[in-house]
Amino acid sequence: MAADDQQPAPDAPLHVAIVMDGNGRWAKRRGLPRQLGHPKGVEAIRRVVEAAPDQGVRWLTLYAFSTENWRRPAGEVAEVMRLLKHYVNSDLDKLVKEGVRVRILGRRDGLPDDIAEIVERAESRTAHNDRFFLQVAFNYGGRADIVDAARALVAKALSEGLKPEDITDEVFQAQLATGGLPDPDLVIRTSGELRLSNFLLWETAYSEFVFPAVLWPDFTPAHLKSALDEFQKRERRYGTVTDDVLVTN
Repeated sequence: MAADDQQPAPDAPLHVAIVMDGNGRWAKRRGLPRQLGHPKGVEAIRRVVEAAPDQGVRWLTLYAFSTENWRRPAGEVAEVMRLLKHYVNSDLDKLVKEGVRVRILGRRDGLPDDIAEIVERAESRTAHNDRFFLQVAFNYGGRADIVDAARALVAKALSEGLKPEDITDEVFQAQLATGGLPDPDLVIRTSGELRLSNFLLWETAYSEFVFPAVLWPDFTPAHLKSALDEFQKRERRYGTVTDDVLVTN
């Protein structure tokens, strides 16, 4: 990673979120079982986490495992769990040393005990880091997160007298798993699929999207740079218009 005094590129997206799609197809195209694509996907994670700070990214959010992914074949789910434990056990010391703060987004209830311990350890050991922020969406679903936020606000209404008029965008967002994080500037989904798949539904209201056809295990820092370059060509208006846009009724 770059030295602490390296400045981000002008207009670089500070928060990039990635739907890491294509591990299973990568394996199938090589005549391998689907689950054998996931270790190659972890290699891609390492490459991107290493490269992102040098390319001006400060927050990186990776969609690793959704609330719906539990319905996948048991062997594939077990392989994802094994790889999560392996990644934390093998890379956590390096992440701590390099100033990376790890945050896990998603429901904790119902996680296997060994996975819950890994999640807690990754977050607690990196809690004081602030050079680069890595969020991993694990057992995460955008709809589930919105439901959980609504439940939390109802609980506050019952216990603290929170009134309907007190609920603003900011109050609601603070209850989401991403509370305290900036919204993603750029969302990348690999493999060429053109959908969000229940990822950061609230937070991506004004994000820019790039859909490279490359499968996630083949994703490299060069692909990341290409997506960032594409982002810098975009004009972000957030529902307004710029002076050079003529609006007619």
